[in-house]
Amino acid sequence: MKSNSRVTGIFLVIFSTMLWGVSGTVAQFLFQEKGFTAGWLVSVRLLISGLVLIIYGYIKKDNNLTKIWCLKKDRIKLILFGILGMLGVQYTYFAAINHSNAATAAILQYLSPVIITCYLVARNKKLPNFKELVAIILALTGTFFIITSGDIHNLSLSKLGLFWGLSSAVCSAIYTLQPVSLIKQYGSIVVVGWGMLIGGISFSFIHSPFNFVGEISISSMLSVLFVIVFGTIIAFYCYLESLKHLVPTETSILGCVEPLSATLLSILWLKVPFGFAEFLGTLCIILTVIILSFSSES
Repeated sequence: MKSNSRVTGIFLVIFSTMLWGVSGTVAQFLFQEKGFTAGWLVSVRLLISGLVLIIYGYIKKDNNLTKIWCLKKDRIKLILFGILGMLGVQYTYFAAINHSNAATAAILQYLSPVIITCYLVARNKKLPNFKELVAIILALTGTFFIITSGDIHNLSLSKLGLFWGLSSAVCSAIYTLQPVSLIKQYGSIVVVGWGMLIGGISFSFIHSPFNFVGEISISSMLSVLFVIVFGTIIAFYCYLESLKHLVPTETSILGCVEPLSATLLSILWLKVPFGFAEFLGTLCIILTVIILSFSSES
């Protein structure tokens, strides 16, 4: 893989996951301070973002908008991505935030590299290389320090928070692996746009976007707008676009930047406690990014 392509992929995945981290903290603000529900935010987020991307593709006269529906195998892949990947990762992540906080939810989600690596080992019958193993160990070590503050007996996390956090890791692995062939064939805008719309329409039968609960104010509306535009449309497009330049394991582990940004913003804005153990966890995540950034392997 060419170095320029790797640099592009690394930039895209780091930028997108930083936006996710900030977006998760904004969502925590909406849930805890403004009384919003995860179901409503996910439903509205997916529907609006999906429509925007589809309209954008139509204006650009992207023929792949309709072509992707022509083959049965691609239709099935797209529908599965929309429900299991796009909707799955959206709802489980926000539910984890709602039952814990943005930093914890983001960190638990990035156990997905372990899931991805195990899947690739089973599928390819090939062990991960040394740099991938070191990066995964660092990511897991960072996760341990940030969640437990260095004390295994001090896991201050509810059962629902843990369940939704681990579920988001599984969905994140599906989201990273499943749409790669579709993106290469039809492009990120088409796949992300339809995936969001499919996920939003599906979830509307469970939680209607018209069933609103929460405090309406300028700050809450600006927060919702940020989550939709920056935390959804731009972030998801950049993340999936990065899959053209990096292999899924690299992309998922580099995404550990998300818990880093979520943690920092939680400290500065929502006053979440941050001690020495959390600092060590953050350092481990930074080292993970550095190791993969300087790797020349695809």
